[in-house]
Amino acid sequence: MAAFIDWRGGSRIAQGLMWLGIGTVLGWPFIGLLAAPFVLGELFLAVSKGESSSAIFRMINGFVRSLIALATEVCFDSYFFRRYTSVPFNIVLYNIFSGTKKGPNIYGTEPWHFYVRNLLINFNFWFVLAVLTWPLVTIRHRYQKKTTPRLVLLRNLSITLPFYLWLAVFSVQPHKEERFMYPIYPCIALNAAISLHIVILAVTTQTAPNTKASSTSYNTMTLVKLVALGSFMLASISLGVLRSVGIATAYNAPLSVYSQLQHPDLHGQIQDSTNVCVGKEWYRFPSSYHLPNGSHLKFIRSEFGGLLPGEFSEIPSYSPGFGLFPGTYLSPSNMNDENRDDPSKYSGIEICDFLVDSRFPGLEASEREPDYADDEKHWERVACEPFLDTARTGFLATLVMAKTDETKAAKVLDIYEVTKPYLVLALGACAATWLIVRVIEEARLRFKGGKRWAWRRPSDVEQEKRGSGAASGGGKSGAEQRPWGVWTPSTFRRSPAPPYPDFSIHTTKPLPYRPFRYGPKYNVNMGLRPMPWDDWIELDNHYPKFHADKATRIAARGSKCCRTAPEAYDGAVELLEELCSYLPQRYPEVFQRLEDLDDEEDEGKKWKGKAGMKNLLTSEIFDLTTRPLPEDPMQMAARTTQDDLALMFEKPDGQYYLLAGAILLAGFWRLEDKFGMPLSEIHTSGDVPQFQSKLEKGMMNFFRRLKPDAPVLRNNYFIQVDDALPWSESIGSEDAPEGSFGWFSAEKNKAISNHYFRSERQSLRRLPRTGAVVFTIRTYFHPITEIAREPYVPGRLASAIRSWGEDVSRYKGRERYEEVLLEYLDTKHREQVEGGLDVSREDEVRGYPW
Repeated sequence: MAAFIDWRGGSRIAQGLMWLGIGTVLGWPFIGLLAAPFVLGELFLAVSKGESSSAIFRMINGFVRSLIALATEVCFDSYFFRRYTSVPFNIVLYNIFSGTKKGPNIYGTEPWHFYVRNLLINFNFWFVLAVLTWPLVTIRHRYQKKTTPRLVLLRNLSITLPFYLWLAVFSVQPHKEERFMYPIYPCIALNAAISLHIVILAVTTQTAPNTKASSTSYNTMTLVKLVALGSFMLASISLGVLRSVGIATAYNAPLSVYSQLQHPDLHGQIQDSTNVCVGKEWYRFPSSYHLPNGSHLKFIRSEFGGLLPGEFSEIPSYSPGFGLFPGTYLSPSNMNDENRDDPSKYSGIEICDFLVDSRFPGLEASEREPDYADDEKHWERVACEPFLDTARTGFLATLVMAKTDETKAAKVLDIYEVTKPYLVLALGACAATWLIVRVIEEARLRFKGGKRWAWRRPSDVEQEKRGSGAASGGGKSGAEQRPWGVWTPSTFRRSPAPPYPDFSIHTTKPLPYRPFRYGPKYNVNMGLRPMPWDDWIELDNHYPKFHADKATRIAARGSKCCRTAPEAYDGAVELLEELCSYLPQRYPEVFQRLEDLDDEEDEGKKWKGKAGMKNLLTSEIFDLTTRPLPEDPMQMAARTTQDDLALMFEKPDGQYYLLAGAILLAGFWRLEDKFGMPLSEIHTSGDVPQFQSKLEKGMMNFFRRLKPDAPVLRNNYFIQVDDALPWSESIGSEDAPEGSFGWFSAEKNKAISNHYFRSERQSLRRLPRTGAVVFTIRTYFHPITEIAREPYVPGRLASAIRSWGEDVSRYKGRERYEEVLLEYLDTKHREQVEGGLDVSREDEVRGYPW
């Protein structure tokens, strides 16, 4: 099941079918029924996404693996049974196609609600939640504020269908056994977990109070919900523990009574001819492994009128004419498949040395089933174990207690009485914890003039009204929140960066970022992950070309691409200082500190004692000491890296503004359009999908809380239909008026040779002295025809592009290239699969964002 529902890196239905096939072959053939919902769901999703061929291939792959397991099983069975046979096939043939005089129904029947009652006892509230999964998923889809995509709804329904399908099919079968439900125990757990998740979301989602008067009601309702959920969890866990203890204590007699035969006092009486007999208890006999060596199980007459088990042949292996393990293929005598009684299976009671029997007060003795326990004239009671009388025990009693009606040797265990103090203690601890928190909060209010705890995060509007930021700066604690627009310099300093291993400006290739995931869902989020300090700036053998492109654009466009506002000048200088410190440490082949230049050369003498660095590749000098600087500090910084650079500064209104930037290779946007804008407007003016609904609040909070010692990374990607790295001419001229260029002006379905993959690696860090947030944007630019040769890439990229919603597709211009691009990617993916690529192993060789 884990393989079926784990879609990280793409569908694993082939792996799921393989494991289910092995379970079907080696376990129980009807388990194969569980594959139907997953196969149908996979087919429907594949058809919806236009990936039918790849889905069918994955299924065939899984079925072939299962057939290999079946062939292996047939070989082993045929060898040991001495004839061609398939045990799974025989089981299906007998139970479904054997006719009215054969099959499972002749072995006893139960009412339709048998499984419901037993699953309620075993799973208590969790079974109820499992049954409610479909209604809850449907209701959530219908009434939640953000509509779930239909394909996601379909997948949720398909992965929860096995529970309903199995329960329905086996409930209508007359012959029922509790063990028939074992295969869906994981399904019950999955369905119940989904239902609980939906319920928790529903009861904990509440509109936060907007006024102080409503905060008391809000806190009260929150407490009530927490107590209700806590009580539910405690009750369900307690019932589960009670049931487990009950099973271990009330139903273990058939196991523990046979263990008495191993007791030292009896062990000496056991000989090779010792017979242990059972009558009406024959069906509870665990196995011969529970009997002492040398003893044999014998059956005596009871009211049972069906076929009893036969004894395996004890002919030793390799006896003349028998071969290896003859007991596996020599059938016991008089066996039949119609459950007809065989008198030869019974022995007389006079041959019994030990007798295992049960006595229940509600069961009357008969001629064939006398009360052996009271027959002290002929039998000596050796051991007596308590056993629950289910016929006289109510439904709830079987759930919460275990006791026997055997009064003489009763071991009464009332679990409820034992656990009740602990349950009360747990609930009391929850209430006491809440009360202590409230008392402390009230004390803080009275003696320190604090504000009431409303159990929610204040909204941006409320924070703006308070006039203080959510982020702490300069190492201050949360209690000492700084005012917006004010930054106290931090003492943080990063550790020196070690040299990049085996770096060469001529041979080190760009890192293969491929930050796209399989569909069917495209998640819109910030996608942040921690950044190791050593990896802040990445250089490779494309640096000379990037540097040349930047130099050309600086000369041609100047302040249109590189600009620093007066109030941001100190931050831009701090960024340049950070680069002049980091780059010589990380890339000593390309950069060298001015103070490390050779003192004996004229150049070394000229820059002795100066702060800055030299570019050994271009001979550029970056002097940080001389004032004024020879050019804009952002322009100087741009020449040192392959990244575009931007600096965001916080103002008293709490917004972060783009006040310094070197945006030379952005491809789709211009610094002159965004310069001076706040963070939110930068994104809304660019029509970033779902920014206001999903990203804005989290992004604003992130910027305010970003600390100098906690840098982060993120990746994104685009498709471009021309080969111009600095500016994509296919969407219009870079000098066109704002609003007159975009994907709407791009030529549609150009040849695949014009398609390029554009990936960005972005880092964000806060500068410790000025508090400016540095945004580095490193672009990786490759022809689609190049990356499509890489294993797994064409199939995953095609799936990712198909997963874009309408807004993302419009933002990324999919309508202008999807026909040509997707056809090409599908073809390349098919070629890889036909060439032997195992898609199910992709996660073993790669991970995001590679």
